Amino acid sequence: MFKDREKIICVTNRRLCEIPLEERLGELAKAGIRRVILREKDLSEEEYIALARKLTGISGLELTLHNFPNAARELCISRIHLPLYMLTAEICAEFETAGASVHSAEEAREAERLGASYVIAGHIFATDCKRELPPRGLDFLKEVCGSVGIPVYAIGGITPENAQSVLNAGAAGVCVMSGLMR
Repeated sequence: MFKDREKIICVTNRRLCEIPLEERLGELAKAGIRRVILREKDLSEEEYIALARKLTGISGLELTLHNFPNAARELCISRIHLPLYMLTAEICAEFETAGASVHSAEEAREAERLGASYVIAGHIFATDCKRELPPRGLDFLKEVCGSVGIPVYAIGGITPENAQSVLNAGAAGVCVMSGLMR
């Protein structure tokens, strides 16, 4: 398990879980993992809202919704994470926390200009989720971190063994999917 749990954002993928997602996130919350981005891209908005509603009852969990601003509005969740193409200044102003996924320093600067609270940059290391794409590496991460004044979180192949190198590169924290969902 990762040492500094305050610097970890869990990114969900219920298909990787051997137990129901709600149970897995309950276990993680008890272990000190608080921040979660509910990233279930295969669900319709209606299915996504139903799942998010179940998860809002998990004590200690700070849930960020992904891709569905209307779901966040309906459930009164003040945190949203979006692909950069969906991020607008209006959404950033509306939500307490608004983040975006970026793949270049230029995209990170654009997210900051729009008012993003943070960005997630990746993928840093080789990962099963993106087998067909080469990792961008630590130099890429350093460039992104140096290009903006908002927190940058690294994603992609992050493990307890390489997490410190990501933090040393300037990241505010790490995003982990596979390592926390299994």
